[in-house]
Amino acid sequence: MMDTRFELIDRCTTFNELLHDMELILNKEHLFYGHGTGNAMDESMAILMYLSESNDVLDEEQLKTSISDQVQEKAKEVLYQRVTESKPLPYITNEAYFCGKKFYVDERVLIPRSPIAELINNRFEPWLNPNSINRVLEIGTGSGCIALSIAEAFSDIEVVATDISPDAIDVARLNTKAHGLEQQVEIIESDLFENVSGLFDLIITNPPYVPDKIMLDLPKEYLHEPHMALAAGEKGLDFISRILHDAPPFLTDNGIVIIEAGVASENMEKGFNMPFIWIDFEIGGEGVALIEASHLKFD
Repeated sequence: MMDTRFELIDRCTTFNELLHDMELILNKEHLFYGHGTGNAMDESMAILMYLSESNDVLDEEQLKTSISDQVQEKAKEVLYQRVTESKPLPYITNEAYFCGKKFYVDERVLIPRSPIAELINNRFEPWLNPNSINRVLEIGTGSGCIALSIAEAFSDIEVVATDISPDAIDVARLNTKAHGLEQQVEIIESDLFENVSGLFDLIITNPPYVPDKIMLDLPKEYLHEPHMALAAGEKGLDFISRILHDAPPFLTDNGIVIIEAGVASENMEKGFNMPFIWIDFEIGGEGVALIEASHLKFD
């Protein structure tokens, strides 16, 4: 039934042995890492966390724990999907971490991996005075991880999150309920700003930004993610341009827009005559720009 490549797992008696052998198996395959882990070792530990129902990396004592036949079989099932289907691990486990919190994910939404998490953990300092934030809008919320993490970081603010996909809205609402934030976070089905009203101190977005040419060469793992959440036209600017154009009426005088442009960053810089501030991240990541409401205009 199972691919013989995974029979190595049958000899494992502890989590430590399982960690070692899973890493051996994954290292032999041509897999792409970038959906929450960076290499076979990290991915193997993430699988262990899932199998042991732990929210933290297993320590030395936990790794010595004996494993059951059921854990062995579950490990082989996970490896089978990861290796033979090139399915990203979070879609197999239905869990991903963002800002240190666990979120439900499936193939209806992108897997959380944005460097925006560092901005949230820093409460947007020094770019915004945390005490000046009263209302936040996230465009293209997907799983809801950014909007919900902001709400948890700022318990006294209002957060509105939109997405055009009804499927994504369902996932975002599921996560909103799981995190107990229904009273603070409003999830709206909307094509960008279409169904949005009022003013916001911060508009934040990780929109589709992958240019057509790059879409053709993405690793197989990306084929499991929603095409509409990635593809953004010839230059990767189809949605970024609309957001920049339509945002001003929804910003307070001192408001800002934070926008992740990823691989379209250079095209965005060249395509718009605006004084973007490109944010440097201490823990990795790039391609995130900030622009103040007063500078958000087209010539």
